[in-house]
Amino acid sequence: MTRFLWDKFSKDYLETFLASSGDVKTSLDVTAETLEIDVFFRPTSSKIQPELGLLGKLAQTPCLLEPYRNPVTIEGIIACLSKLLTVREQLQREAHRHQQPLLAENIPRLWILTPTASQRIITAFSGQLNPDWGEGIYFLAPALTTSLIVLHQLPETPQTLWLRLLGRGGTRSRAIDELEALTPHHPFKSASLKLLYNLSRNLQALPKRTQEERKFIMRLAPLYEQDREKAIQQGEAIGLQKEASKLVLRQLKRRFGPLTPHITETIQKLSVEKLEDLGEALIDFETQADLINWLN
Repeated sequence: MTRFLWDKFSKDYLETFLASSGDVKTSLDVTAETLEIDVFFRPTSSKIQPELGLLGKLAQTPCLLEPYRNPVTIEGIIACLSKLLTVREQLQREAHRHQQPLLAENIPRLWILTPTASQRIITAFSGQLNPDWGEGIYFLAPALTTSLIVLHQLPETPQTLWLRLLGRGGTRSRAIDELEALTPHHPFKSASLKLLYNLSRNLQALPKRTQEERKFIMRLAPLYEQDREKAIQQGEAIGLQKEASKLVLRQLKRRFGPLTPHITETIQKLSVEKLEDLGEALIDFETQADLINWLN
């Protein structure tokens, strides 16, 4: 059950980030033997949001994303390669049916995301670092179009944040610290926190939890309470503003009769403080023209 929850979180997480940039399929069956791809992505736009950082760089071309909760094994990498080769065979057959060549840019790259990886495994697949990509990303033989991303080796920069949140232990904990420090208006902060909160609630429902899972739940608890309190305060503020605007509009209609839609809409957007000022000022208004001058 724990593995299922983490797998579902990873798929939902990657789909949330990539959905605005292209076509995302999760849990995609590719053979009669039900080889399931975690995430299959095809970009539909040449403009990838820069805030995605390294994840956006992965998404510049068609790709398979295979996130692992536990360190990937040799057998796991071979299974991922089997999925990739099956997809390539399907694409090759499709191109052949249309009497067209399979273009290199249409061949997906496999990105295997693992929290850690031993040097033995990296060596077994001849993984090599690429200076254009930095630490923690190992490229297999070119013909395999496959790379291994070792999450705990990624430099802890804003560019790698969205991938490091899929890591474990200290890697993920420090990434959550960085996520917390982002401005509230960051385009991906709210969505990330919601997914993390949902995972935390699902883990809490398990009859047994590991020490790492308990630490994860405890780390998110104060963030959840802060967001919950903010939501309550925002809801109360919105309710107060709506009631104040209704009261002012009612007073104005009694005094001047029907108001134009523009005036009504403008008043409905005023802050509580402005509405209080308007409530005091309308005593001196003689016509709607005085109201319009005040609003302008």
